[in-house]
Amino acid sequence: MSDRSRLRRKEKQEKEVAKDAPAPEANGAGAAGEAAATNGDVANGQDEAPQVEQMELPPFEIIAGDRIDPFMFKFQFKNVEYSSGRNKTFLCYLVDRGSADGLLRGCLEDEHTGTHAEEAFFTQSLTDYDPALKYTVTWYVSSSPCCACAAKITEVLKARKNIKLSIFAARLFEWEDEGIQAALKELHAAGCKLRVMKPLDFSYTWDTFVENEDQALNLWEDCKDNYEYYQEKLADILQ
Repeated sequence: MSDRSRLRRKEKQEKEVAKDAPAPEANGAGAAGEAAATNGDVANGQDEAPQVEQMELPPFEIIAGDRIDPFMFKFQFKNVEYSSGRNKTFLCYLVDRGSADGLLRGCLEDEHTGTHAEEAFFTQSLTDYDPALKYTVTWYVSSSPCCACAAKITEVLKARKNIKLSIFAARLFEWEDEGIQAALKELHAAGCKLRVMKPLDFSYTWDTFVENEDQALNLWEDCKDNYEYYQEKLADILQ
């Protein structure tokens, strides 16, 4: 059995929880208004339904905080290859500025629309950047960066030599794509440490960044095998 077949063989379909339907307007105002509009159309001999103007929804914003939901962690960070529905990027970070202020810790979440979490870290989480300090930054991310994000991170690291970044990814994002491979190589060459998350890294992230209510993480079956699979692929890319 091939590595890919082994990785996928026990993966189950996960379904996202449906959002609650919006509550009806108070005192039945919405229903009354709709009925009035319908009666008016009938009275005027208008049988066609009224045209509703389409509203353009704004893009999802970056969500920042200290902890993430345990269900979302178990789903988004699961290190499977078949990643249907995992359209978010979760980024948990630690920043050591070498000062008495201690570690800076937090989480970012995106929906792959607009600014991605990787770019948002430098614009929203590291707003007080001081070129006189030395930064040791560690990311635990649900998947490795896309081409655009890898290029932006590379640009930052080349411009800010005082930042040392380590990225620990649960999964490799579209690792077979040649563009992705080239972007990861350039990021590595810029001094970024890239590694796939080990089972112990998942437990550490759970304890440090998840609203776990003091519950220990029960790692999913094949977590270790999947780590070894991805780590082998990453090593081949960066060699």
